[in-house]
Amino acid sequence: MNQDQGNGAAGYHQPVLANEVVELMVPVVPGVVVDATFGGGGHTRRMLDEFGEEVTVVAIDRDPEALANASGLPIRVIAGNFSDIDTLVGSVVDGPVAGVLFDFGVSSHQLDEADRGFSYHRDGPLDMRMGPDAAVTAAQVVNEWDARDLTRIIRMYGEEPLARRIASAIVAARPIESTAALSTVIAQAMPAARRRAGHPARRTFQAIRIAVNSELEAVADGVRKAVDLVGPGGRVVAISYHSLEDRIVKQHFAERAQGCTCPPGLPVCGCGNTAEVRVLTRKPIRASETEIEANNRARSAVLRAVEKVAS
Repeated sequence: MNQDQGNGAAGYHQPVLANEVVELMVPVVPGVVVDATFGGGGHTRRMLDEFGEEVTVVAIDRDPEALANASGLPIRVIAGNFSDIDTLVGSVVDGPVAGVLFDFGVSSHQLDEADRGFSYHRDGPLDMRMGPDAAVTAAQVVNEWDARDLTRIIRMYGEEPLARRIASAIVAARPIESTAALSTVIAQAMPAARRRAGHPARRTFQAIRIAVNSELEAVADGVRKAVDLVGPGGRVVAISYHSLEDRIVKQHFAERAQGCTCPPGLPVCGCGNTAEVRVLTRKPIRASETEIEANNRARSAVLRAVEKVAS
């Protein structure tokens, strides 16, 4: 979701793989396309530039600051979490839609705004909520969760091998009142070699953010509901930025693309299973070196897409 997501949100977020998204959406236009993670609106603006009035965009975001970027655009805007995409879109659209786009993760604007509490580089309050619907803040996770739960999320969501050590350091340092203080506690818990190999707090901050926003549960729910939401020939495109998100997307797309599971050699299918989608990206699409040079965030982006098959 970085510089400008288009012409009207300078500094918010430069859209990643925007050309590839537009190319994948060409076959479903004219039609309704849901930008389920609107952010700064860069992908939406790119589609409007390309397709004009042929595309009807429904934009969803849980962050009120993000939705403010939709001012003046000829689109439908809905405040909410993309995990509820079926209900949200159903409130403004009758019947199936032609396409759904997800651009997961945190936007550059959110990272750059110190008072949002996402950044380990900038001092701010321990918040990390992507929207007001989040049940807890980072301050609650850091200062109230026990060492076992902290270890679990840091290991699972941050894929951090020193999770137990970091969790113990956090508990011992309480109360921790700012992102700078948390970053220092994490760094001091690390061996010197780890402190020299990239920022030592990156994985832990990622883990806390994911826990605060229930991000992986939202990805699983959103992708599943999006596949149900599109009609025959409709497409679902998902851009992920770390392995946990991408694994969920890849596995769900593969499950929905699976057809008959009967043993080979049976003269007639007995299971009755039929593929619901066709995978369009046998190998995930990644950003070109040119795009990565212009926008470093694109380096970790992984795009996968499916097309709904006729039932």
